[in-house]
Amino acid sequence: MNAPVRRVAVAVLVLFGLLIANANYVQVLHADPLRNDQSNLRTLLDEYQRQRGDIVVNGKAIVTSKETNDRLRYLRQYPGGALYAPLTGFYSLVYAKSGLEQAEDPILSGQDGRFFTSRLTDLFTGRDPKGGSVVLTLNAKAQQVAYQAMARQRGAVVALDPTTGAILAMVSTPSYNPGVLSSHDPKKISAAYEKLVHDPNNPMQNRAISENYAPGSVFKVIVSAAALATGTYRPDTRIPAPDAVRLSRTRSLHNFDNESCNGGAPDTLVHALTISCNTAFAKLAQSLGSDAIRRQAIAFGLNGQSFAMPLRVSPSTVGEIPDDPALALTGIGQKDVKITPLQGAMIAAAVANHGTLVEPFLVKQLRRPDLTALETTERGAAHEVMAADVADALNQMMVSVVENGTGQSARIAGIQVAGKTGTADNVPGKPPHAWFVGYAPADNPKVAVAVLIENGGVAGNETTGGKAAAPVARDVMAAVLGLQGGG
Repeated sequence: MNAPVRRVAVAVLVLFGLLIANANYVQVLHADPLRNDQSNLRTLLDEYQRQRGDIVVNGKAIVTSKETNDRLRYLRQYPGGALYAPLTGFYSLVYAKSGLEQAEDPILSGQDGRFFTSRLTDLFTGRDPKGGSVVLTLNAKAQQVAYQAMARQRGAVVALDPTTGAILAMVSTPSYNPGVLSSHDPKKISAAYEKLVHDPNNPMQNRAISENYAPGSVFKVIVSAAALATGTYRPDTRIPAPDAVRLSRTRSLHNFDNESCNGGAPDTLVHALTISCNTAFAKLAQSLGSDAIRRQAIAFGLNGQSFAMPLRVSPSTVGEIPDDPALALTGIGQKDVKITPLQGAMIAAAVANHGTLVEPFLVKQLRRPDLTALETTERGAAHEVMAADVADALNQMMVSVVENGTGQSARIAGIQVAGKTGTADNVPGKPPHAWFVGYAPADNPKVAVAVLIENGGVAGNETTGGKAAAPVARDVMAAVLGLQGGG
């Protein structure tokens, strides 16, 4: 072979080698990014040829797939609609997936590695491939009651089983209909999506886990726990309750409408919590010190870290406490303290469960395409937040809040309820957020709940905050307990 021909042959061999190397790169190393690229029409068409699995609550599908006659063989449908949308999310031809549709996609799509045997069987038998199903922990009745109670308000409700961590209800309002994003008409999908994302009420945001808010006086539960944990304080211990707390030369902290908690004299810890005395808890926080407050807050979960259940939850945090004035404001749940409504329910659940916080979870069971159980969760991981005797003392104090104080609207006839109200300043010029966290029955808790109503209170007035959020909590707790309503 002469030199020119040999050079051409080498060049051809090199080109073939590069071609083979590129094919291996594309088909092996780069396969996943290409497969998951939402602009990959072949992947989309393949996805829509498989029947996606159901999402189930109390034995009924709140998300399912229906066979069609068009090019995209299956249409995703949402019988649960807006009631469950902040949790289910959507499955869209144009905008991919969100919520549980995204978090549990390997199961729902049938692509989970644990389904290998069933996929292989489908291949050999010619049976159409199908996704697995996801069974949630939710109580359908409690979910419905929470949604109805919040229908004309912005905010969130979360209910937990304090002993297992199972999420019994999670509502965010306003909500939306995910079905409008799951059609097979790209133009209609885009128009619906644009309308939703430009809605000033932000209906696609799950306020229960994706937004964090100043907790206001709900944080006094944590300050009380820090005080009781020292061994120096008991519910009947008297603490300073002045009419004002000096924050700076020109600024002082007062109670609502300049009211006096106990004529300016020291008050008992239990009564200060019962009437939600701001000045008492500002002084108490300063006495305990920032380290004790931060340590107790972190134990409850205000550690600045996100977690998944399996949806991603925004961090809750106690924030910065640079000086004594900041510590006073932190003690009443203001300054930089921020929590999600889910975290609010976790605070109540930890007290209800004698000081042990069980991590919340939303998925009870993952099922194979043949509906047999693949994975079942009975209880979340647990850790001690405070000693049992501290939690039990705090339980007595929170019962007093509902029986004698600002949380009386949470009463349930024949059932002892424990709780804490809160009103939290946010944007200047707007009403504060209204909070209630609590649990029932107080002597044998079955449900812990948090209610957050955006701009639902009157500045500094715990009574109005309790009247806005506590009745919602009452009705949700009653629904979980199988009762018709509250007191």
